[in-house]
Amino acid sequence: MLKQLLGLIFVLHSTTAINSRKNVLFLVSDDMRPQLGSYEGEDFPAPVHPKMHTPNLDALAGKSLLLKRAYVQVALCNPSRTSLLTSRRPDTTHVYTIGPYFRKVGGNFTTLPEYFKINGYASIGMGKVFHPGKSSGGDDPISWTEPYFHGVPNFETNQNSWVAVPDEQLKKEPLIDEQLADHAVKTLRKVAPKAISGEQPFFVAVGFHKPHLPFVFPKSFLDLYPNVSLPDNPYAPVNMPDIAWNVYGGLLMFHDIKSLNASGGINTTLPDSVVLDLRRAYYSALSWTDSLVGRVIAELDKLGLTNSTIISFWGDHGWQLGEHGEWCKQTNFELATHAPMMIHIPGVTDGGVSTRELTEYVDLFPTLAEAAGLPAVPKCPENSTLVDLCTEGTSLIPLVSNPDTPVKEAAFSQYERDNEAVMGYTVRTDSFRYTEWAAFQGAPVYQPNWDKLSGVELYDHTLDPEENVNHADDAKYSDIRSQLSKLLHTGYRGGF
Repeated sequence: MLKQLLGLIFVLHSTTAINSRKNVLFLVSDDMRPQLGSYEGEDFPAPVHPKMHTPNLDALAGKSLLLKRAYVQVALCNPSRTSLLTSRRPDTTHVYTIGPYFRKVGGNFTTLPEYFKINGYASIGMGKVFHPGKSSGGDDPISWTEPYFHGVPNFETNQNSWVAVPDEQLKKEPLIDEQLADHAVKTLRKVAPKAISGEQPFFVAVGFHKPHLPFVFPKSFLDLYPNVSLPDNPYAPVNMPDIAWNVYGGLLMFHDIKSLNASGGINTTLPDSVVLDLRRAYYSALSWTDSLVGRVIAELDKLGLTNSTIISFWGDHGWQLGEHGEWCKQTNFELATHAPMMIHIPGVTDGGVSTRELTEYVDLFPTLAEAAGLPAVPKCPENSTLVDLCTEGTSLIPLVSNPDTPVKEAAFSQYERDNEAVMGYTVRTDSFRYTEWAAFQGAPVYQPNWDKLSGVELYDHTLDPEENVNHADDAKYSDIRSQLSKLLHTGYRGGF
């Protein structure tokens, strides 16, 4: 009886706290897999890794709803960000690659920052929130109330895949992410008076560029990782269909890698010394990003905004660091689709709430709207092309009070091949990852042909969390394959 009463008090307190309008600090990282101290354990990206130095994100995770199994809809910047920021899946946005702008190919959808703007917020963006350039019509101007800020890239060229810049040199030429952190601090100081007085809340979005290639960071961060190791699985999954592979052109384009005459083909590898250097540089760039996140969050404390500001942090997709011999993203593997996400709601998640329930990036929009006390985002109809505001996700607020309650049966992702002639659809359940590479018909149909497959994958995460063996053609898994295929074809609308 006492436990039930305490639970009711918690729910009432949470509801009251959630329903009061709050500011939002919206933090984004590029190409960051959940290689954070707060993810250590069964949800960490790979078993071989050094001790990670991410004190600021770990501190944020300790007072947030930490989503340990959050999955992107596409493991590529533009389509992933588009899905999150519109709360629509790729077959609705029609954005599968870099270049297309959802308002031109999908619909005039209301975005997450735009929704806060419509509801009276100062909506201010900087850095890489949307994918910049034509992919977003120039950072989707309608989403913001203030001019957009980018900063200037320094020390970033196609010559080297990574650069550790002497710290002294950065005093004269700061890296672009430090410029963003500086601008974020100035912006928070600017919006603080109206937010504190209650005149106007804010939605401030800060999109950091690292640890995206090239891995450029202050040299001192190398000291955090004196010893790194090679991955324990530098080979493609057994029985993997060729179409599942990505010839990591995003890494091969750099002159230092190009000089190695690497092909990027299946079961080819880079020299061990290069793999070690790249892994160390990625970790260092990730820790550099963590330090900047800490600076921005600390400013909230200084301004007295901590108790009235929701903080969300997410990376736009995962990344492969030589596991399977793969690099970059652009696949449907766990390492590419699994990414970090956490949401701090003051007065509600202060003690930290960690969940292993399956969640998706389309879920963040309705979650933040509910957490901030805005009108609920309605569910999308099956065809939402002409619907400005709706969600193809689910609010995750129920996980705050009960982190062990499933909010969905599975997480769905996809990735195109052969200029969108083939679409790899993948579903992640509690125990399995199942993928079908289906022939795909684009505009104006945007549908797969499930009868014409270029490959099938089935990975058993209960036995093989690294996805080293494809069991799709294993007779012992025939019933499971049939069940998962039905789930994949039914899609997200078929789940609970």
